[in-house]
Amino acid sequence: MTRHFLLWLATCLLAAALAFVAQVAVAAQPAMGLTELPGQAGDGPVTVFYPTAAAAQTVQRGAFTFALAWEAAPVRGNGRLIVISHGSGGAPWVHVDLARMLVGAGYVVALPQHRADNHQDMADAGPESWKRRPAEVSRAIDALAHSAQFGPLLALDRVGVFGGSAGGHTALSLAGGRWSPAAFRAHCAAHIGEDFSSCAGYTTRLRGNLLDGLKKQIVLGVHRQRFDDDTWYTHHDARIAAAVAAVPFAADFDMASLAHPRIPLGLVIAGRDINQVPRFHVGAVRAACAPCETLADLPEASHGVMLSPLPPPQVMTGIAQELNGDPPGFDRATAVPALNARIVAFFNQHIPTAK
Repeated sequence: MTRHFLLWLATCLLAAALAFVAQVAVAAQPAMGLTELPGQAGDGPVTVFYPTAAAAQTVQRGAFTFALAWEAAPVRGNGRLIVISHGSGGAPWVHVDLARMLVGAGYVVALPQHRADNHQDMADAGPESWKRRPAEVSRAIDALAHSAQFGPLLALDRVGVFGGSAGGHTALSLAGGRWSPAAFRAHCAAHIGEDFSSCAGYTTRLRGNLLDGLKKQIVLGVHRQRFDDDTWYTHHDARIAAAVAAVPFAADFDMASLAHPRIPLGLVIAGRDINQVPRFHVGAVRAACAPCETLADLPEASHGVMLSPLPPPQVMTGIAQELNGDPPGFDRATAVPALNARIVAFFNQHIPTAK
């Protein structure tokens, strides 16, 4: 045998050995279980992802297909809980990739269904839902605490929260920020043309034609009727120890209340977000909050960077696609897993493994 052949053979054997070790390491990782718990106080269900020793099976949820262990017995991971607060009209399934990475790190992950602001019912999307959402997160923690399956496996004195968009608003509230519906109305009155989608939601967009003026007046008229409440809202739950706000709605916050959040607060910024224009929202939070950690500032990403997997094209159509679809040139396959890894690292840093 020639020296070159022996070197090639050794390289092949080493590659095969490394592949085998990687396969063994993956196989040794717990699979991801899936179950639902009933909500507390009349809330909607709480979807739970968790470590399990059971084998995965094909699970269909809406337009999504996943490999999950449905209603399998949980095993103890790191003893910690992360709650994910979905965006307006959201569902658990657009956060499965982040949940899978968190579960791989040992966390149990819970997603409460926010009342009247979810994929089945958007009647209260906006400030009416934002008033309730933080308490719904707290009651989701209670649901895990009272669960015979999960209560014994978790130490709930230090819980993490992740939220995107309206869920990011929830995360900012839980970090100690205060906001008011009147501040929402005032922001939209001052910046209706520059931040229209934040103020109108998924109902319509400006198209640069003669109808734009009428659209603005209709949206502002609705705001004047519905959002005259100048109460400052916040929510304190001592169990919540760290939070990540991804592309949050934030223009209605008193930024002074976020200058020194009560817990570590991570931020995710998408430079091409036209749903929550960064300079009015997450950019304003970053400017006010010196202690905040910018986990990712992705100049080519849209508002949909918080969603993984993205809904398929037959589901995410029209305005939702315009606002959440990936802009040309955005490398989702690389950027989003890297973002999720930074989120996991943030929680690992601030929420130590339970003893």
